[in-house]
Amino acid sequence: MMRIALVGYGEVGQILAADLGVAGVRDIGAWDRLFPSSASAPSLAAAASGHVRPAGGMAEALADCPLVISAVTAGNCLEAAREAAALIAPQTLYLDLNSVSPRTKRDAAALIDGAGGRYVEGAVMSPIEPKRIASPILIGGPHAEAFSTLARHLGFSGIKVLDASIGRASATKMCRSVMIKGLEALLAESLLAARRHGVDQAVLESLRDLFPNEDWQRVAFYFITRSLQHGRRRAEEMREVARTLAEVGIDPLMSLACAERQEWAAAHRPEGNGADASLPALLDEVLGTVDA
Repeated sequence: MMRIALVGYGEVGQILAADLGVAGVRDIGAWDRLFPSSASAPSLAAAASGHVRPAGGMAEALADCPLVISAVTAGNCLEAAREAAALIAPQTLYLDLNSVSPRTKRDAAALIDGAGGRYVEGAVMSPIEPKRIASPILIGGPHAEAFSTLARHLGFSGIKVLDASIGRASATKMCRSVMIKGLEALLAESLLAARRHGVDQAVLESLRDLFPNEDWQRVAFYFITRSLQHGRRRAEEMREVARTLAEVGIDPLMSLACAERQEWAAAHRPEGNGADASLPALLDEVLGTVDA
């Protein structure tokens, strides 16, 4: 199987590395800006993987790789593309899975294609779990169709070519995030206040009356814990969402507020993320960080 480079070795990069290994890819190089610290989560994960080579820099990771997958945080998308463009070999495929605005994707594409690479826009349209590498992913750009066959061979069974132009896949992802990340922020804000007032269960019951097919205890617990665990990354994404809206003349009032609430969630994460608690206990743990 081919050699693949992963730029970014956080949650998405680690899952893709594991699933690519299952697909038979045994030569995976990875670079993450936290690798210089041997105690960082990406370093420890790479050391434990058994088939991922943690590189000493971008150049080492990209050497002789016909496919590069970029899965960094939103704020590092362009920096990663700029560094990769200085090193990328001609005709190398560059799959950009980062959650950024269409304009940011077009800027990244200009860097990669300008250096002779082949940029493919990617937008992951669901949480990476539970479907992992088979998650629904929209791809776009002039090289998307050619990449899709290879992608499915590697296990990306949820790949769908959306458009031959750059930007539409990311616009779909960003506009979806207004709803999904916004719902996370709204649930946290609503239920933390409701818990303080002693009416959290009544609020949840009222939601069940409005949307009877949803288990709102489960939904709220899942969304709030995701904000606690990944709030900073989500805040970066929501600022890209705000850019996406502003690019077409829509004031991003809700999206910017959501970014602030996501950042707040990351700063008020209780020990252990509250992952083993019930929803009421989770709310109490978060409120405990407010009072501390």
